[in-house]
Amino acid sequence: MNNPVSEFSCQLDDLTVTEAMGEALGAQLKPGDLVILTGALGAGKTTLTQSLGVGLNVREGIISPTFVLARQHSSLGDGPGLIHVDAYRLKDHDDVDTLDLESTLADSVTVVEWGLGKVEHLTDSRLEIQLDREALAAPVGNPWEEAEEELDEPRLFSLKAIGPRWDEDAFAQLKDSLLSAVAAQRTEEKHV
Repeated sequence: MNNPVSEFSCQLDDLTVTEAMGEALGAQLKPGDLVILTGALGAGKTTLTQSLGVGLNVREGIISPTFVLARQHSSLGDGPGLIHVDAYRLKDHDDVDTLDLESTLADSVTVVEWGLGKVEHLTDSRLEIQLDREALAAPVGNPWEEAEEELDEPRLFSLKAIGPRWDEDAFAQLKDSLLSAVAAQRTEEKHV
């Protein structure tokens, strides 16, 4: 089976632009969509997921599910809910299967932090997002230390859309929406 792959990258100037990107992304997602987030500690994964939740119109209170592994956030309207997963401590797809994500996948949007190489078997279509703060950051005193808090500095946003859900038209619409959100936020910041 041939799964189409489309990619693009852009710079997110700060956490406000990251939030605008997340909200625009959430507005484009549908029940059954799988999003895999990758990035170092402090790269903006939780901020992106929180704003994605705003775009989906789900209940507030999105925090990292590090210790509980998965959190469910119900829709406040008639759209899909959000399942937010932290797969950092899971070894492989067998560990992921113990979370029974298949039972909620069709009716929700599922966002998995640290899920690359662990959750691709859940569906034939997915978005893989890499947030890389270090690629654009100024040098720090100790480059071996990773920040646990999300710093308000530029980050590189890279998106890979895989599978039939993200055909040429769907990907073009997603990309246009995301880039428009970034441009609008940058314009708003210039006028403040």
